[in-house]
Amino acid sequence: MSFLPTNRRTLIILLLAGVATGLVNGLVGIGGGTIVIPALVFFLGVAQHQAHGTSLAVILPTSLTSALIYWYHGHLPISLTFIVALTGMVGAYIGARLMNLISPKNLRLLLGLFMIVAGVRMLWPSS
Repeated sequence: MSFLPTNRRTLIILLLAGVATGLVNGLVGIGGGTIVIPALVFFLGVAQHQAHGTSLAVILPTSLTSALIYWYHGHLPISLTFIVALTGMVGAYIGARLMNLISPKNLRLLLGLFMIVAGVRMLWPSS
């Protein structure tokens, strides 16, 4: 296949990032931004904005795969899904437009800060 990288190291990193992304997506509902972006930027030297775009494109197939399994087991409330998906599409449009106004350095800092805040918040018990 001509779209595969010829560099063995690059191919291995991409394969590991893909498997890790799918595993984390299916298990805890995240993956694209938390796995793909750091792997592409820090291990392969991909530009920050390109890594973000790539991670967004990866979300659809990995999320559909995971969502089908969740649906099969009765863990996918369709009415909630449609509401969040429709409003999420609006937010995604706005966010993607805004992303182009942010420098790569600030985009990386924003992602890191968001991951820290989300991680710390997940440690607190639900009320």
